[in-house]
Amino acid sequence: MADLFPQQPVAPLAEALRPKELDEVIGQSHLLGEGKPLKLAFQSGKPHSMILWGPPGVGKTTLARLTARAFDCEFIALSAVFSGVKDIRAAMEQAQENLARGKHTLLFVDEIHRFNKNQQDALLPYAESGLVTFIGATTENPSFEVNSALLSRAQVYVLKPLTENELRQLLRRAQEKALGQLQFDDLAVDTLIGYADGDARRFLNLLEQCNTAAGTAGVTMIDADFIQNALTLNSRRFDKGGDNFYDQISALHKSVRGSNPDAALYWLCRMLDGGADPRYLARRIVRMAWEDIGLADPRAMQIANDAALTLERLGSPEGELALGQAVIYLAVAAKSNAGYMAYNQASAFVKQDRSREVPMHLRNAPTRLMKEMGHGKTYRYAHDEPHAYAAGETYLPADMKPPRWYRPVPRGLEIRIAEKMDFLKNLDDQSRDKTT
Repeated sequence: MADLFPQQPVAPLAEALRPKELDEVIGQSHLLGEGKPLKLAFQSGKPHSMILWGPPGVGKTTLARLTARAFDCEFIALSAVFSGVKDIRAAMEQAQENLARGKHTLLFVDEIHRFNKNQQDALLPYAESGLVTFIGATTENPSFEVNSALLSRAQVYVLKPLTENELRQLLRRAQEKALGQLQFDDLAVDTLIGYADGDARRFLNLLEQCNTAAGTAGVTMIDADFIQNALTLNSRRFDKGGDNFYDQISALHKSVRGSNPDAALYWLCRMLDGGADPRYLARRIVRMAWEDIGLADPRAMQIANDAALTLERLGSPEGELALGQAVIYLAVAAKSNAGYMAYNQASAFVKQDRSREVPMHLRNAPTRLMKEMGHGKTYRYAHDEPHAYAAGETYLPADMKPPRWYRPVPRGLEIRIAEKMDFLKNLDDQSRDKTT
């Protein structure tokens, strides 16, 4: 009877094809090409501590293993998700034993950003003493997630997603070594590359799924329809809390500010496709309307708010359509940050300024005593004045010069606002001429 539970598990395709030598690595040519930093580091003959920063599936673990192999080090791997200070100490005890046998140890900590400060501090003396060569892998910006003491003792290398050509190269290797006669038409390859999104591990997992499904269906040629029907295709790579998230929201905001509706739509759809919360995007779109369009086109605020309300009432996909149309309008609207800048300047001034008295003519006078004290006595009611404007009247504290924070831009409705302000200034000037 056949053994239904074999003793040796079959390694996933991604593990089976993991490079054994540096020359087998696909991608990261900016680090591994001739004369490039990591290539030179391998050629130096002396390992050094490093942090490998990049998205999933770009070779961080592979490079750590290859470093240990190249320098004949014992390899100890810890996952920051499951390990604590106790595990670090146990690893250091093993490193001491390795040293006694004449072997240096390379300590690899996956997802180093998950270690808290105390756990990172526990690594520090061992990295400083040279007992281990430390390599950390992270998908998060190490400037924010790794403490400065540890960061200063490790060289940071930034790894990039694999390009389309590099993924095609990976496909050829998989066909040569593991996929047998399985073939893919051009559209199928493009589909797989699109869903892999630069992640080699995800790409190989998709190829493995294709191989299994093709074997079940008895086919040897994979097309795009087969992929869509037979595979579970997850959203593209998207980190809802990391740099990728903030880079994309930054790109969306700057595309709107730069008046490029196609780019704004692209980044909005990228984020929605990646799983970003549409309600968060709605809030950011409202912010864009106030920050970058402002009074040059007040309709932008209304449209942004209406889109957010539509999302709340209708959900997906109608709400997402509303967000899409909102970013189009914001992108093509006249732009002004005059109100935004004026508010920031006024806020900064008030924070550092002393408390100034409200002028007597502007004070409230709800009681007879306050009236007797002169509160509001010389106030001029603007609606009773020509043009509904009390020419020459002052509204700032008596000892404060007019700051001119708000300066309308020559775009959209603010052209008319500037004209109105110029007209009122002329009335003020005429009023002062009469009193001198």
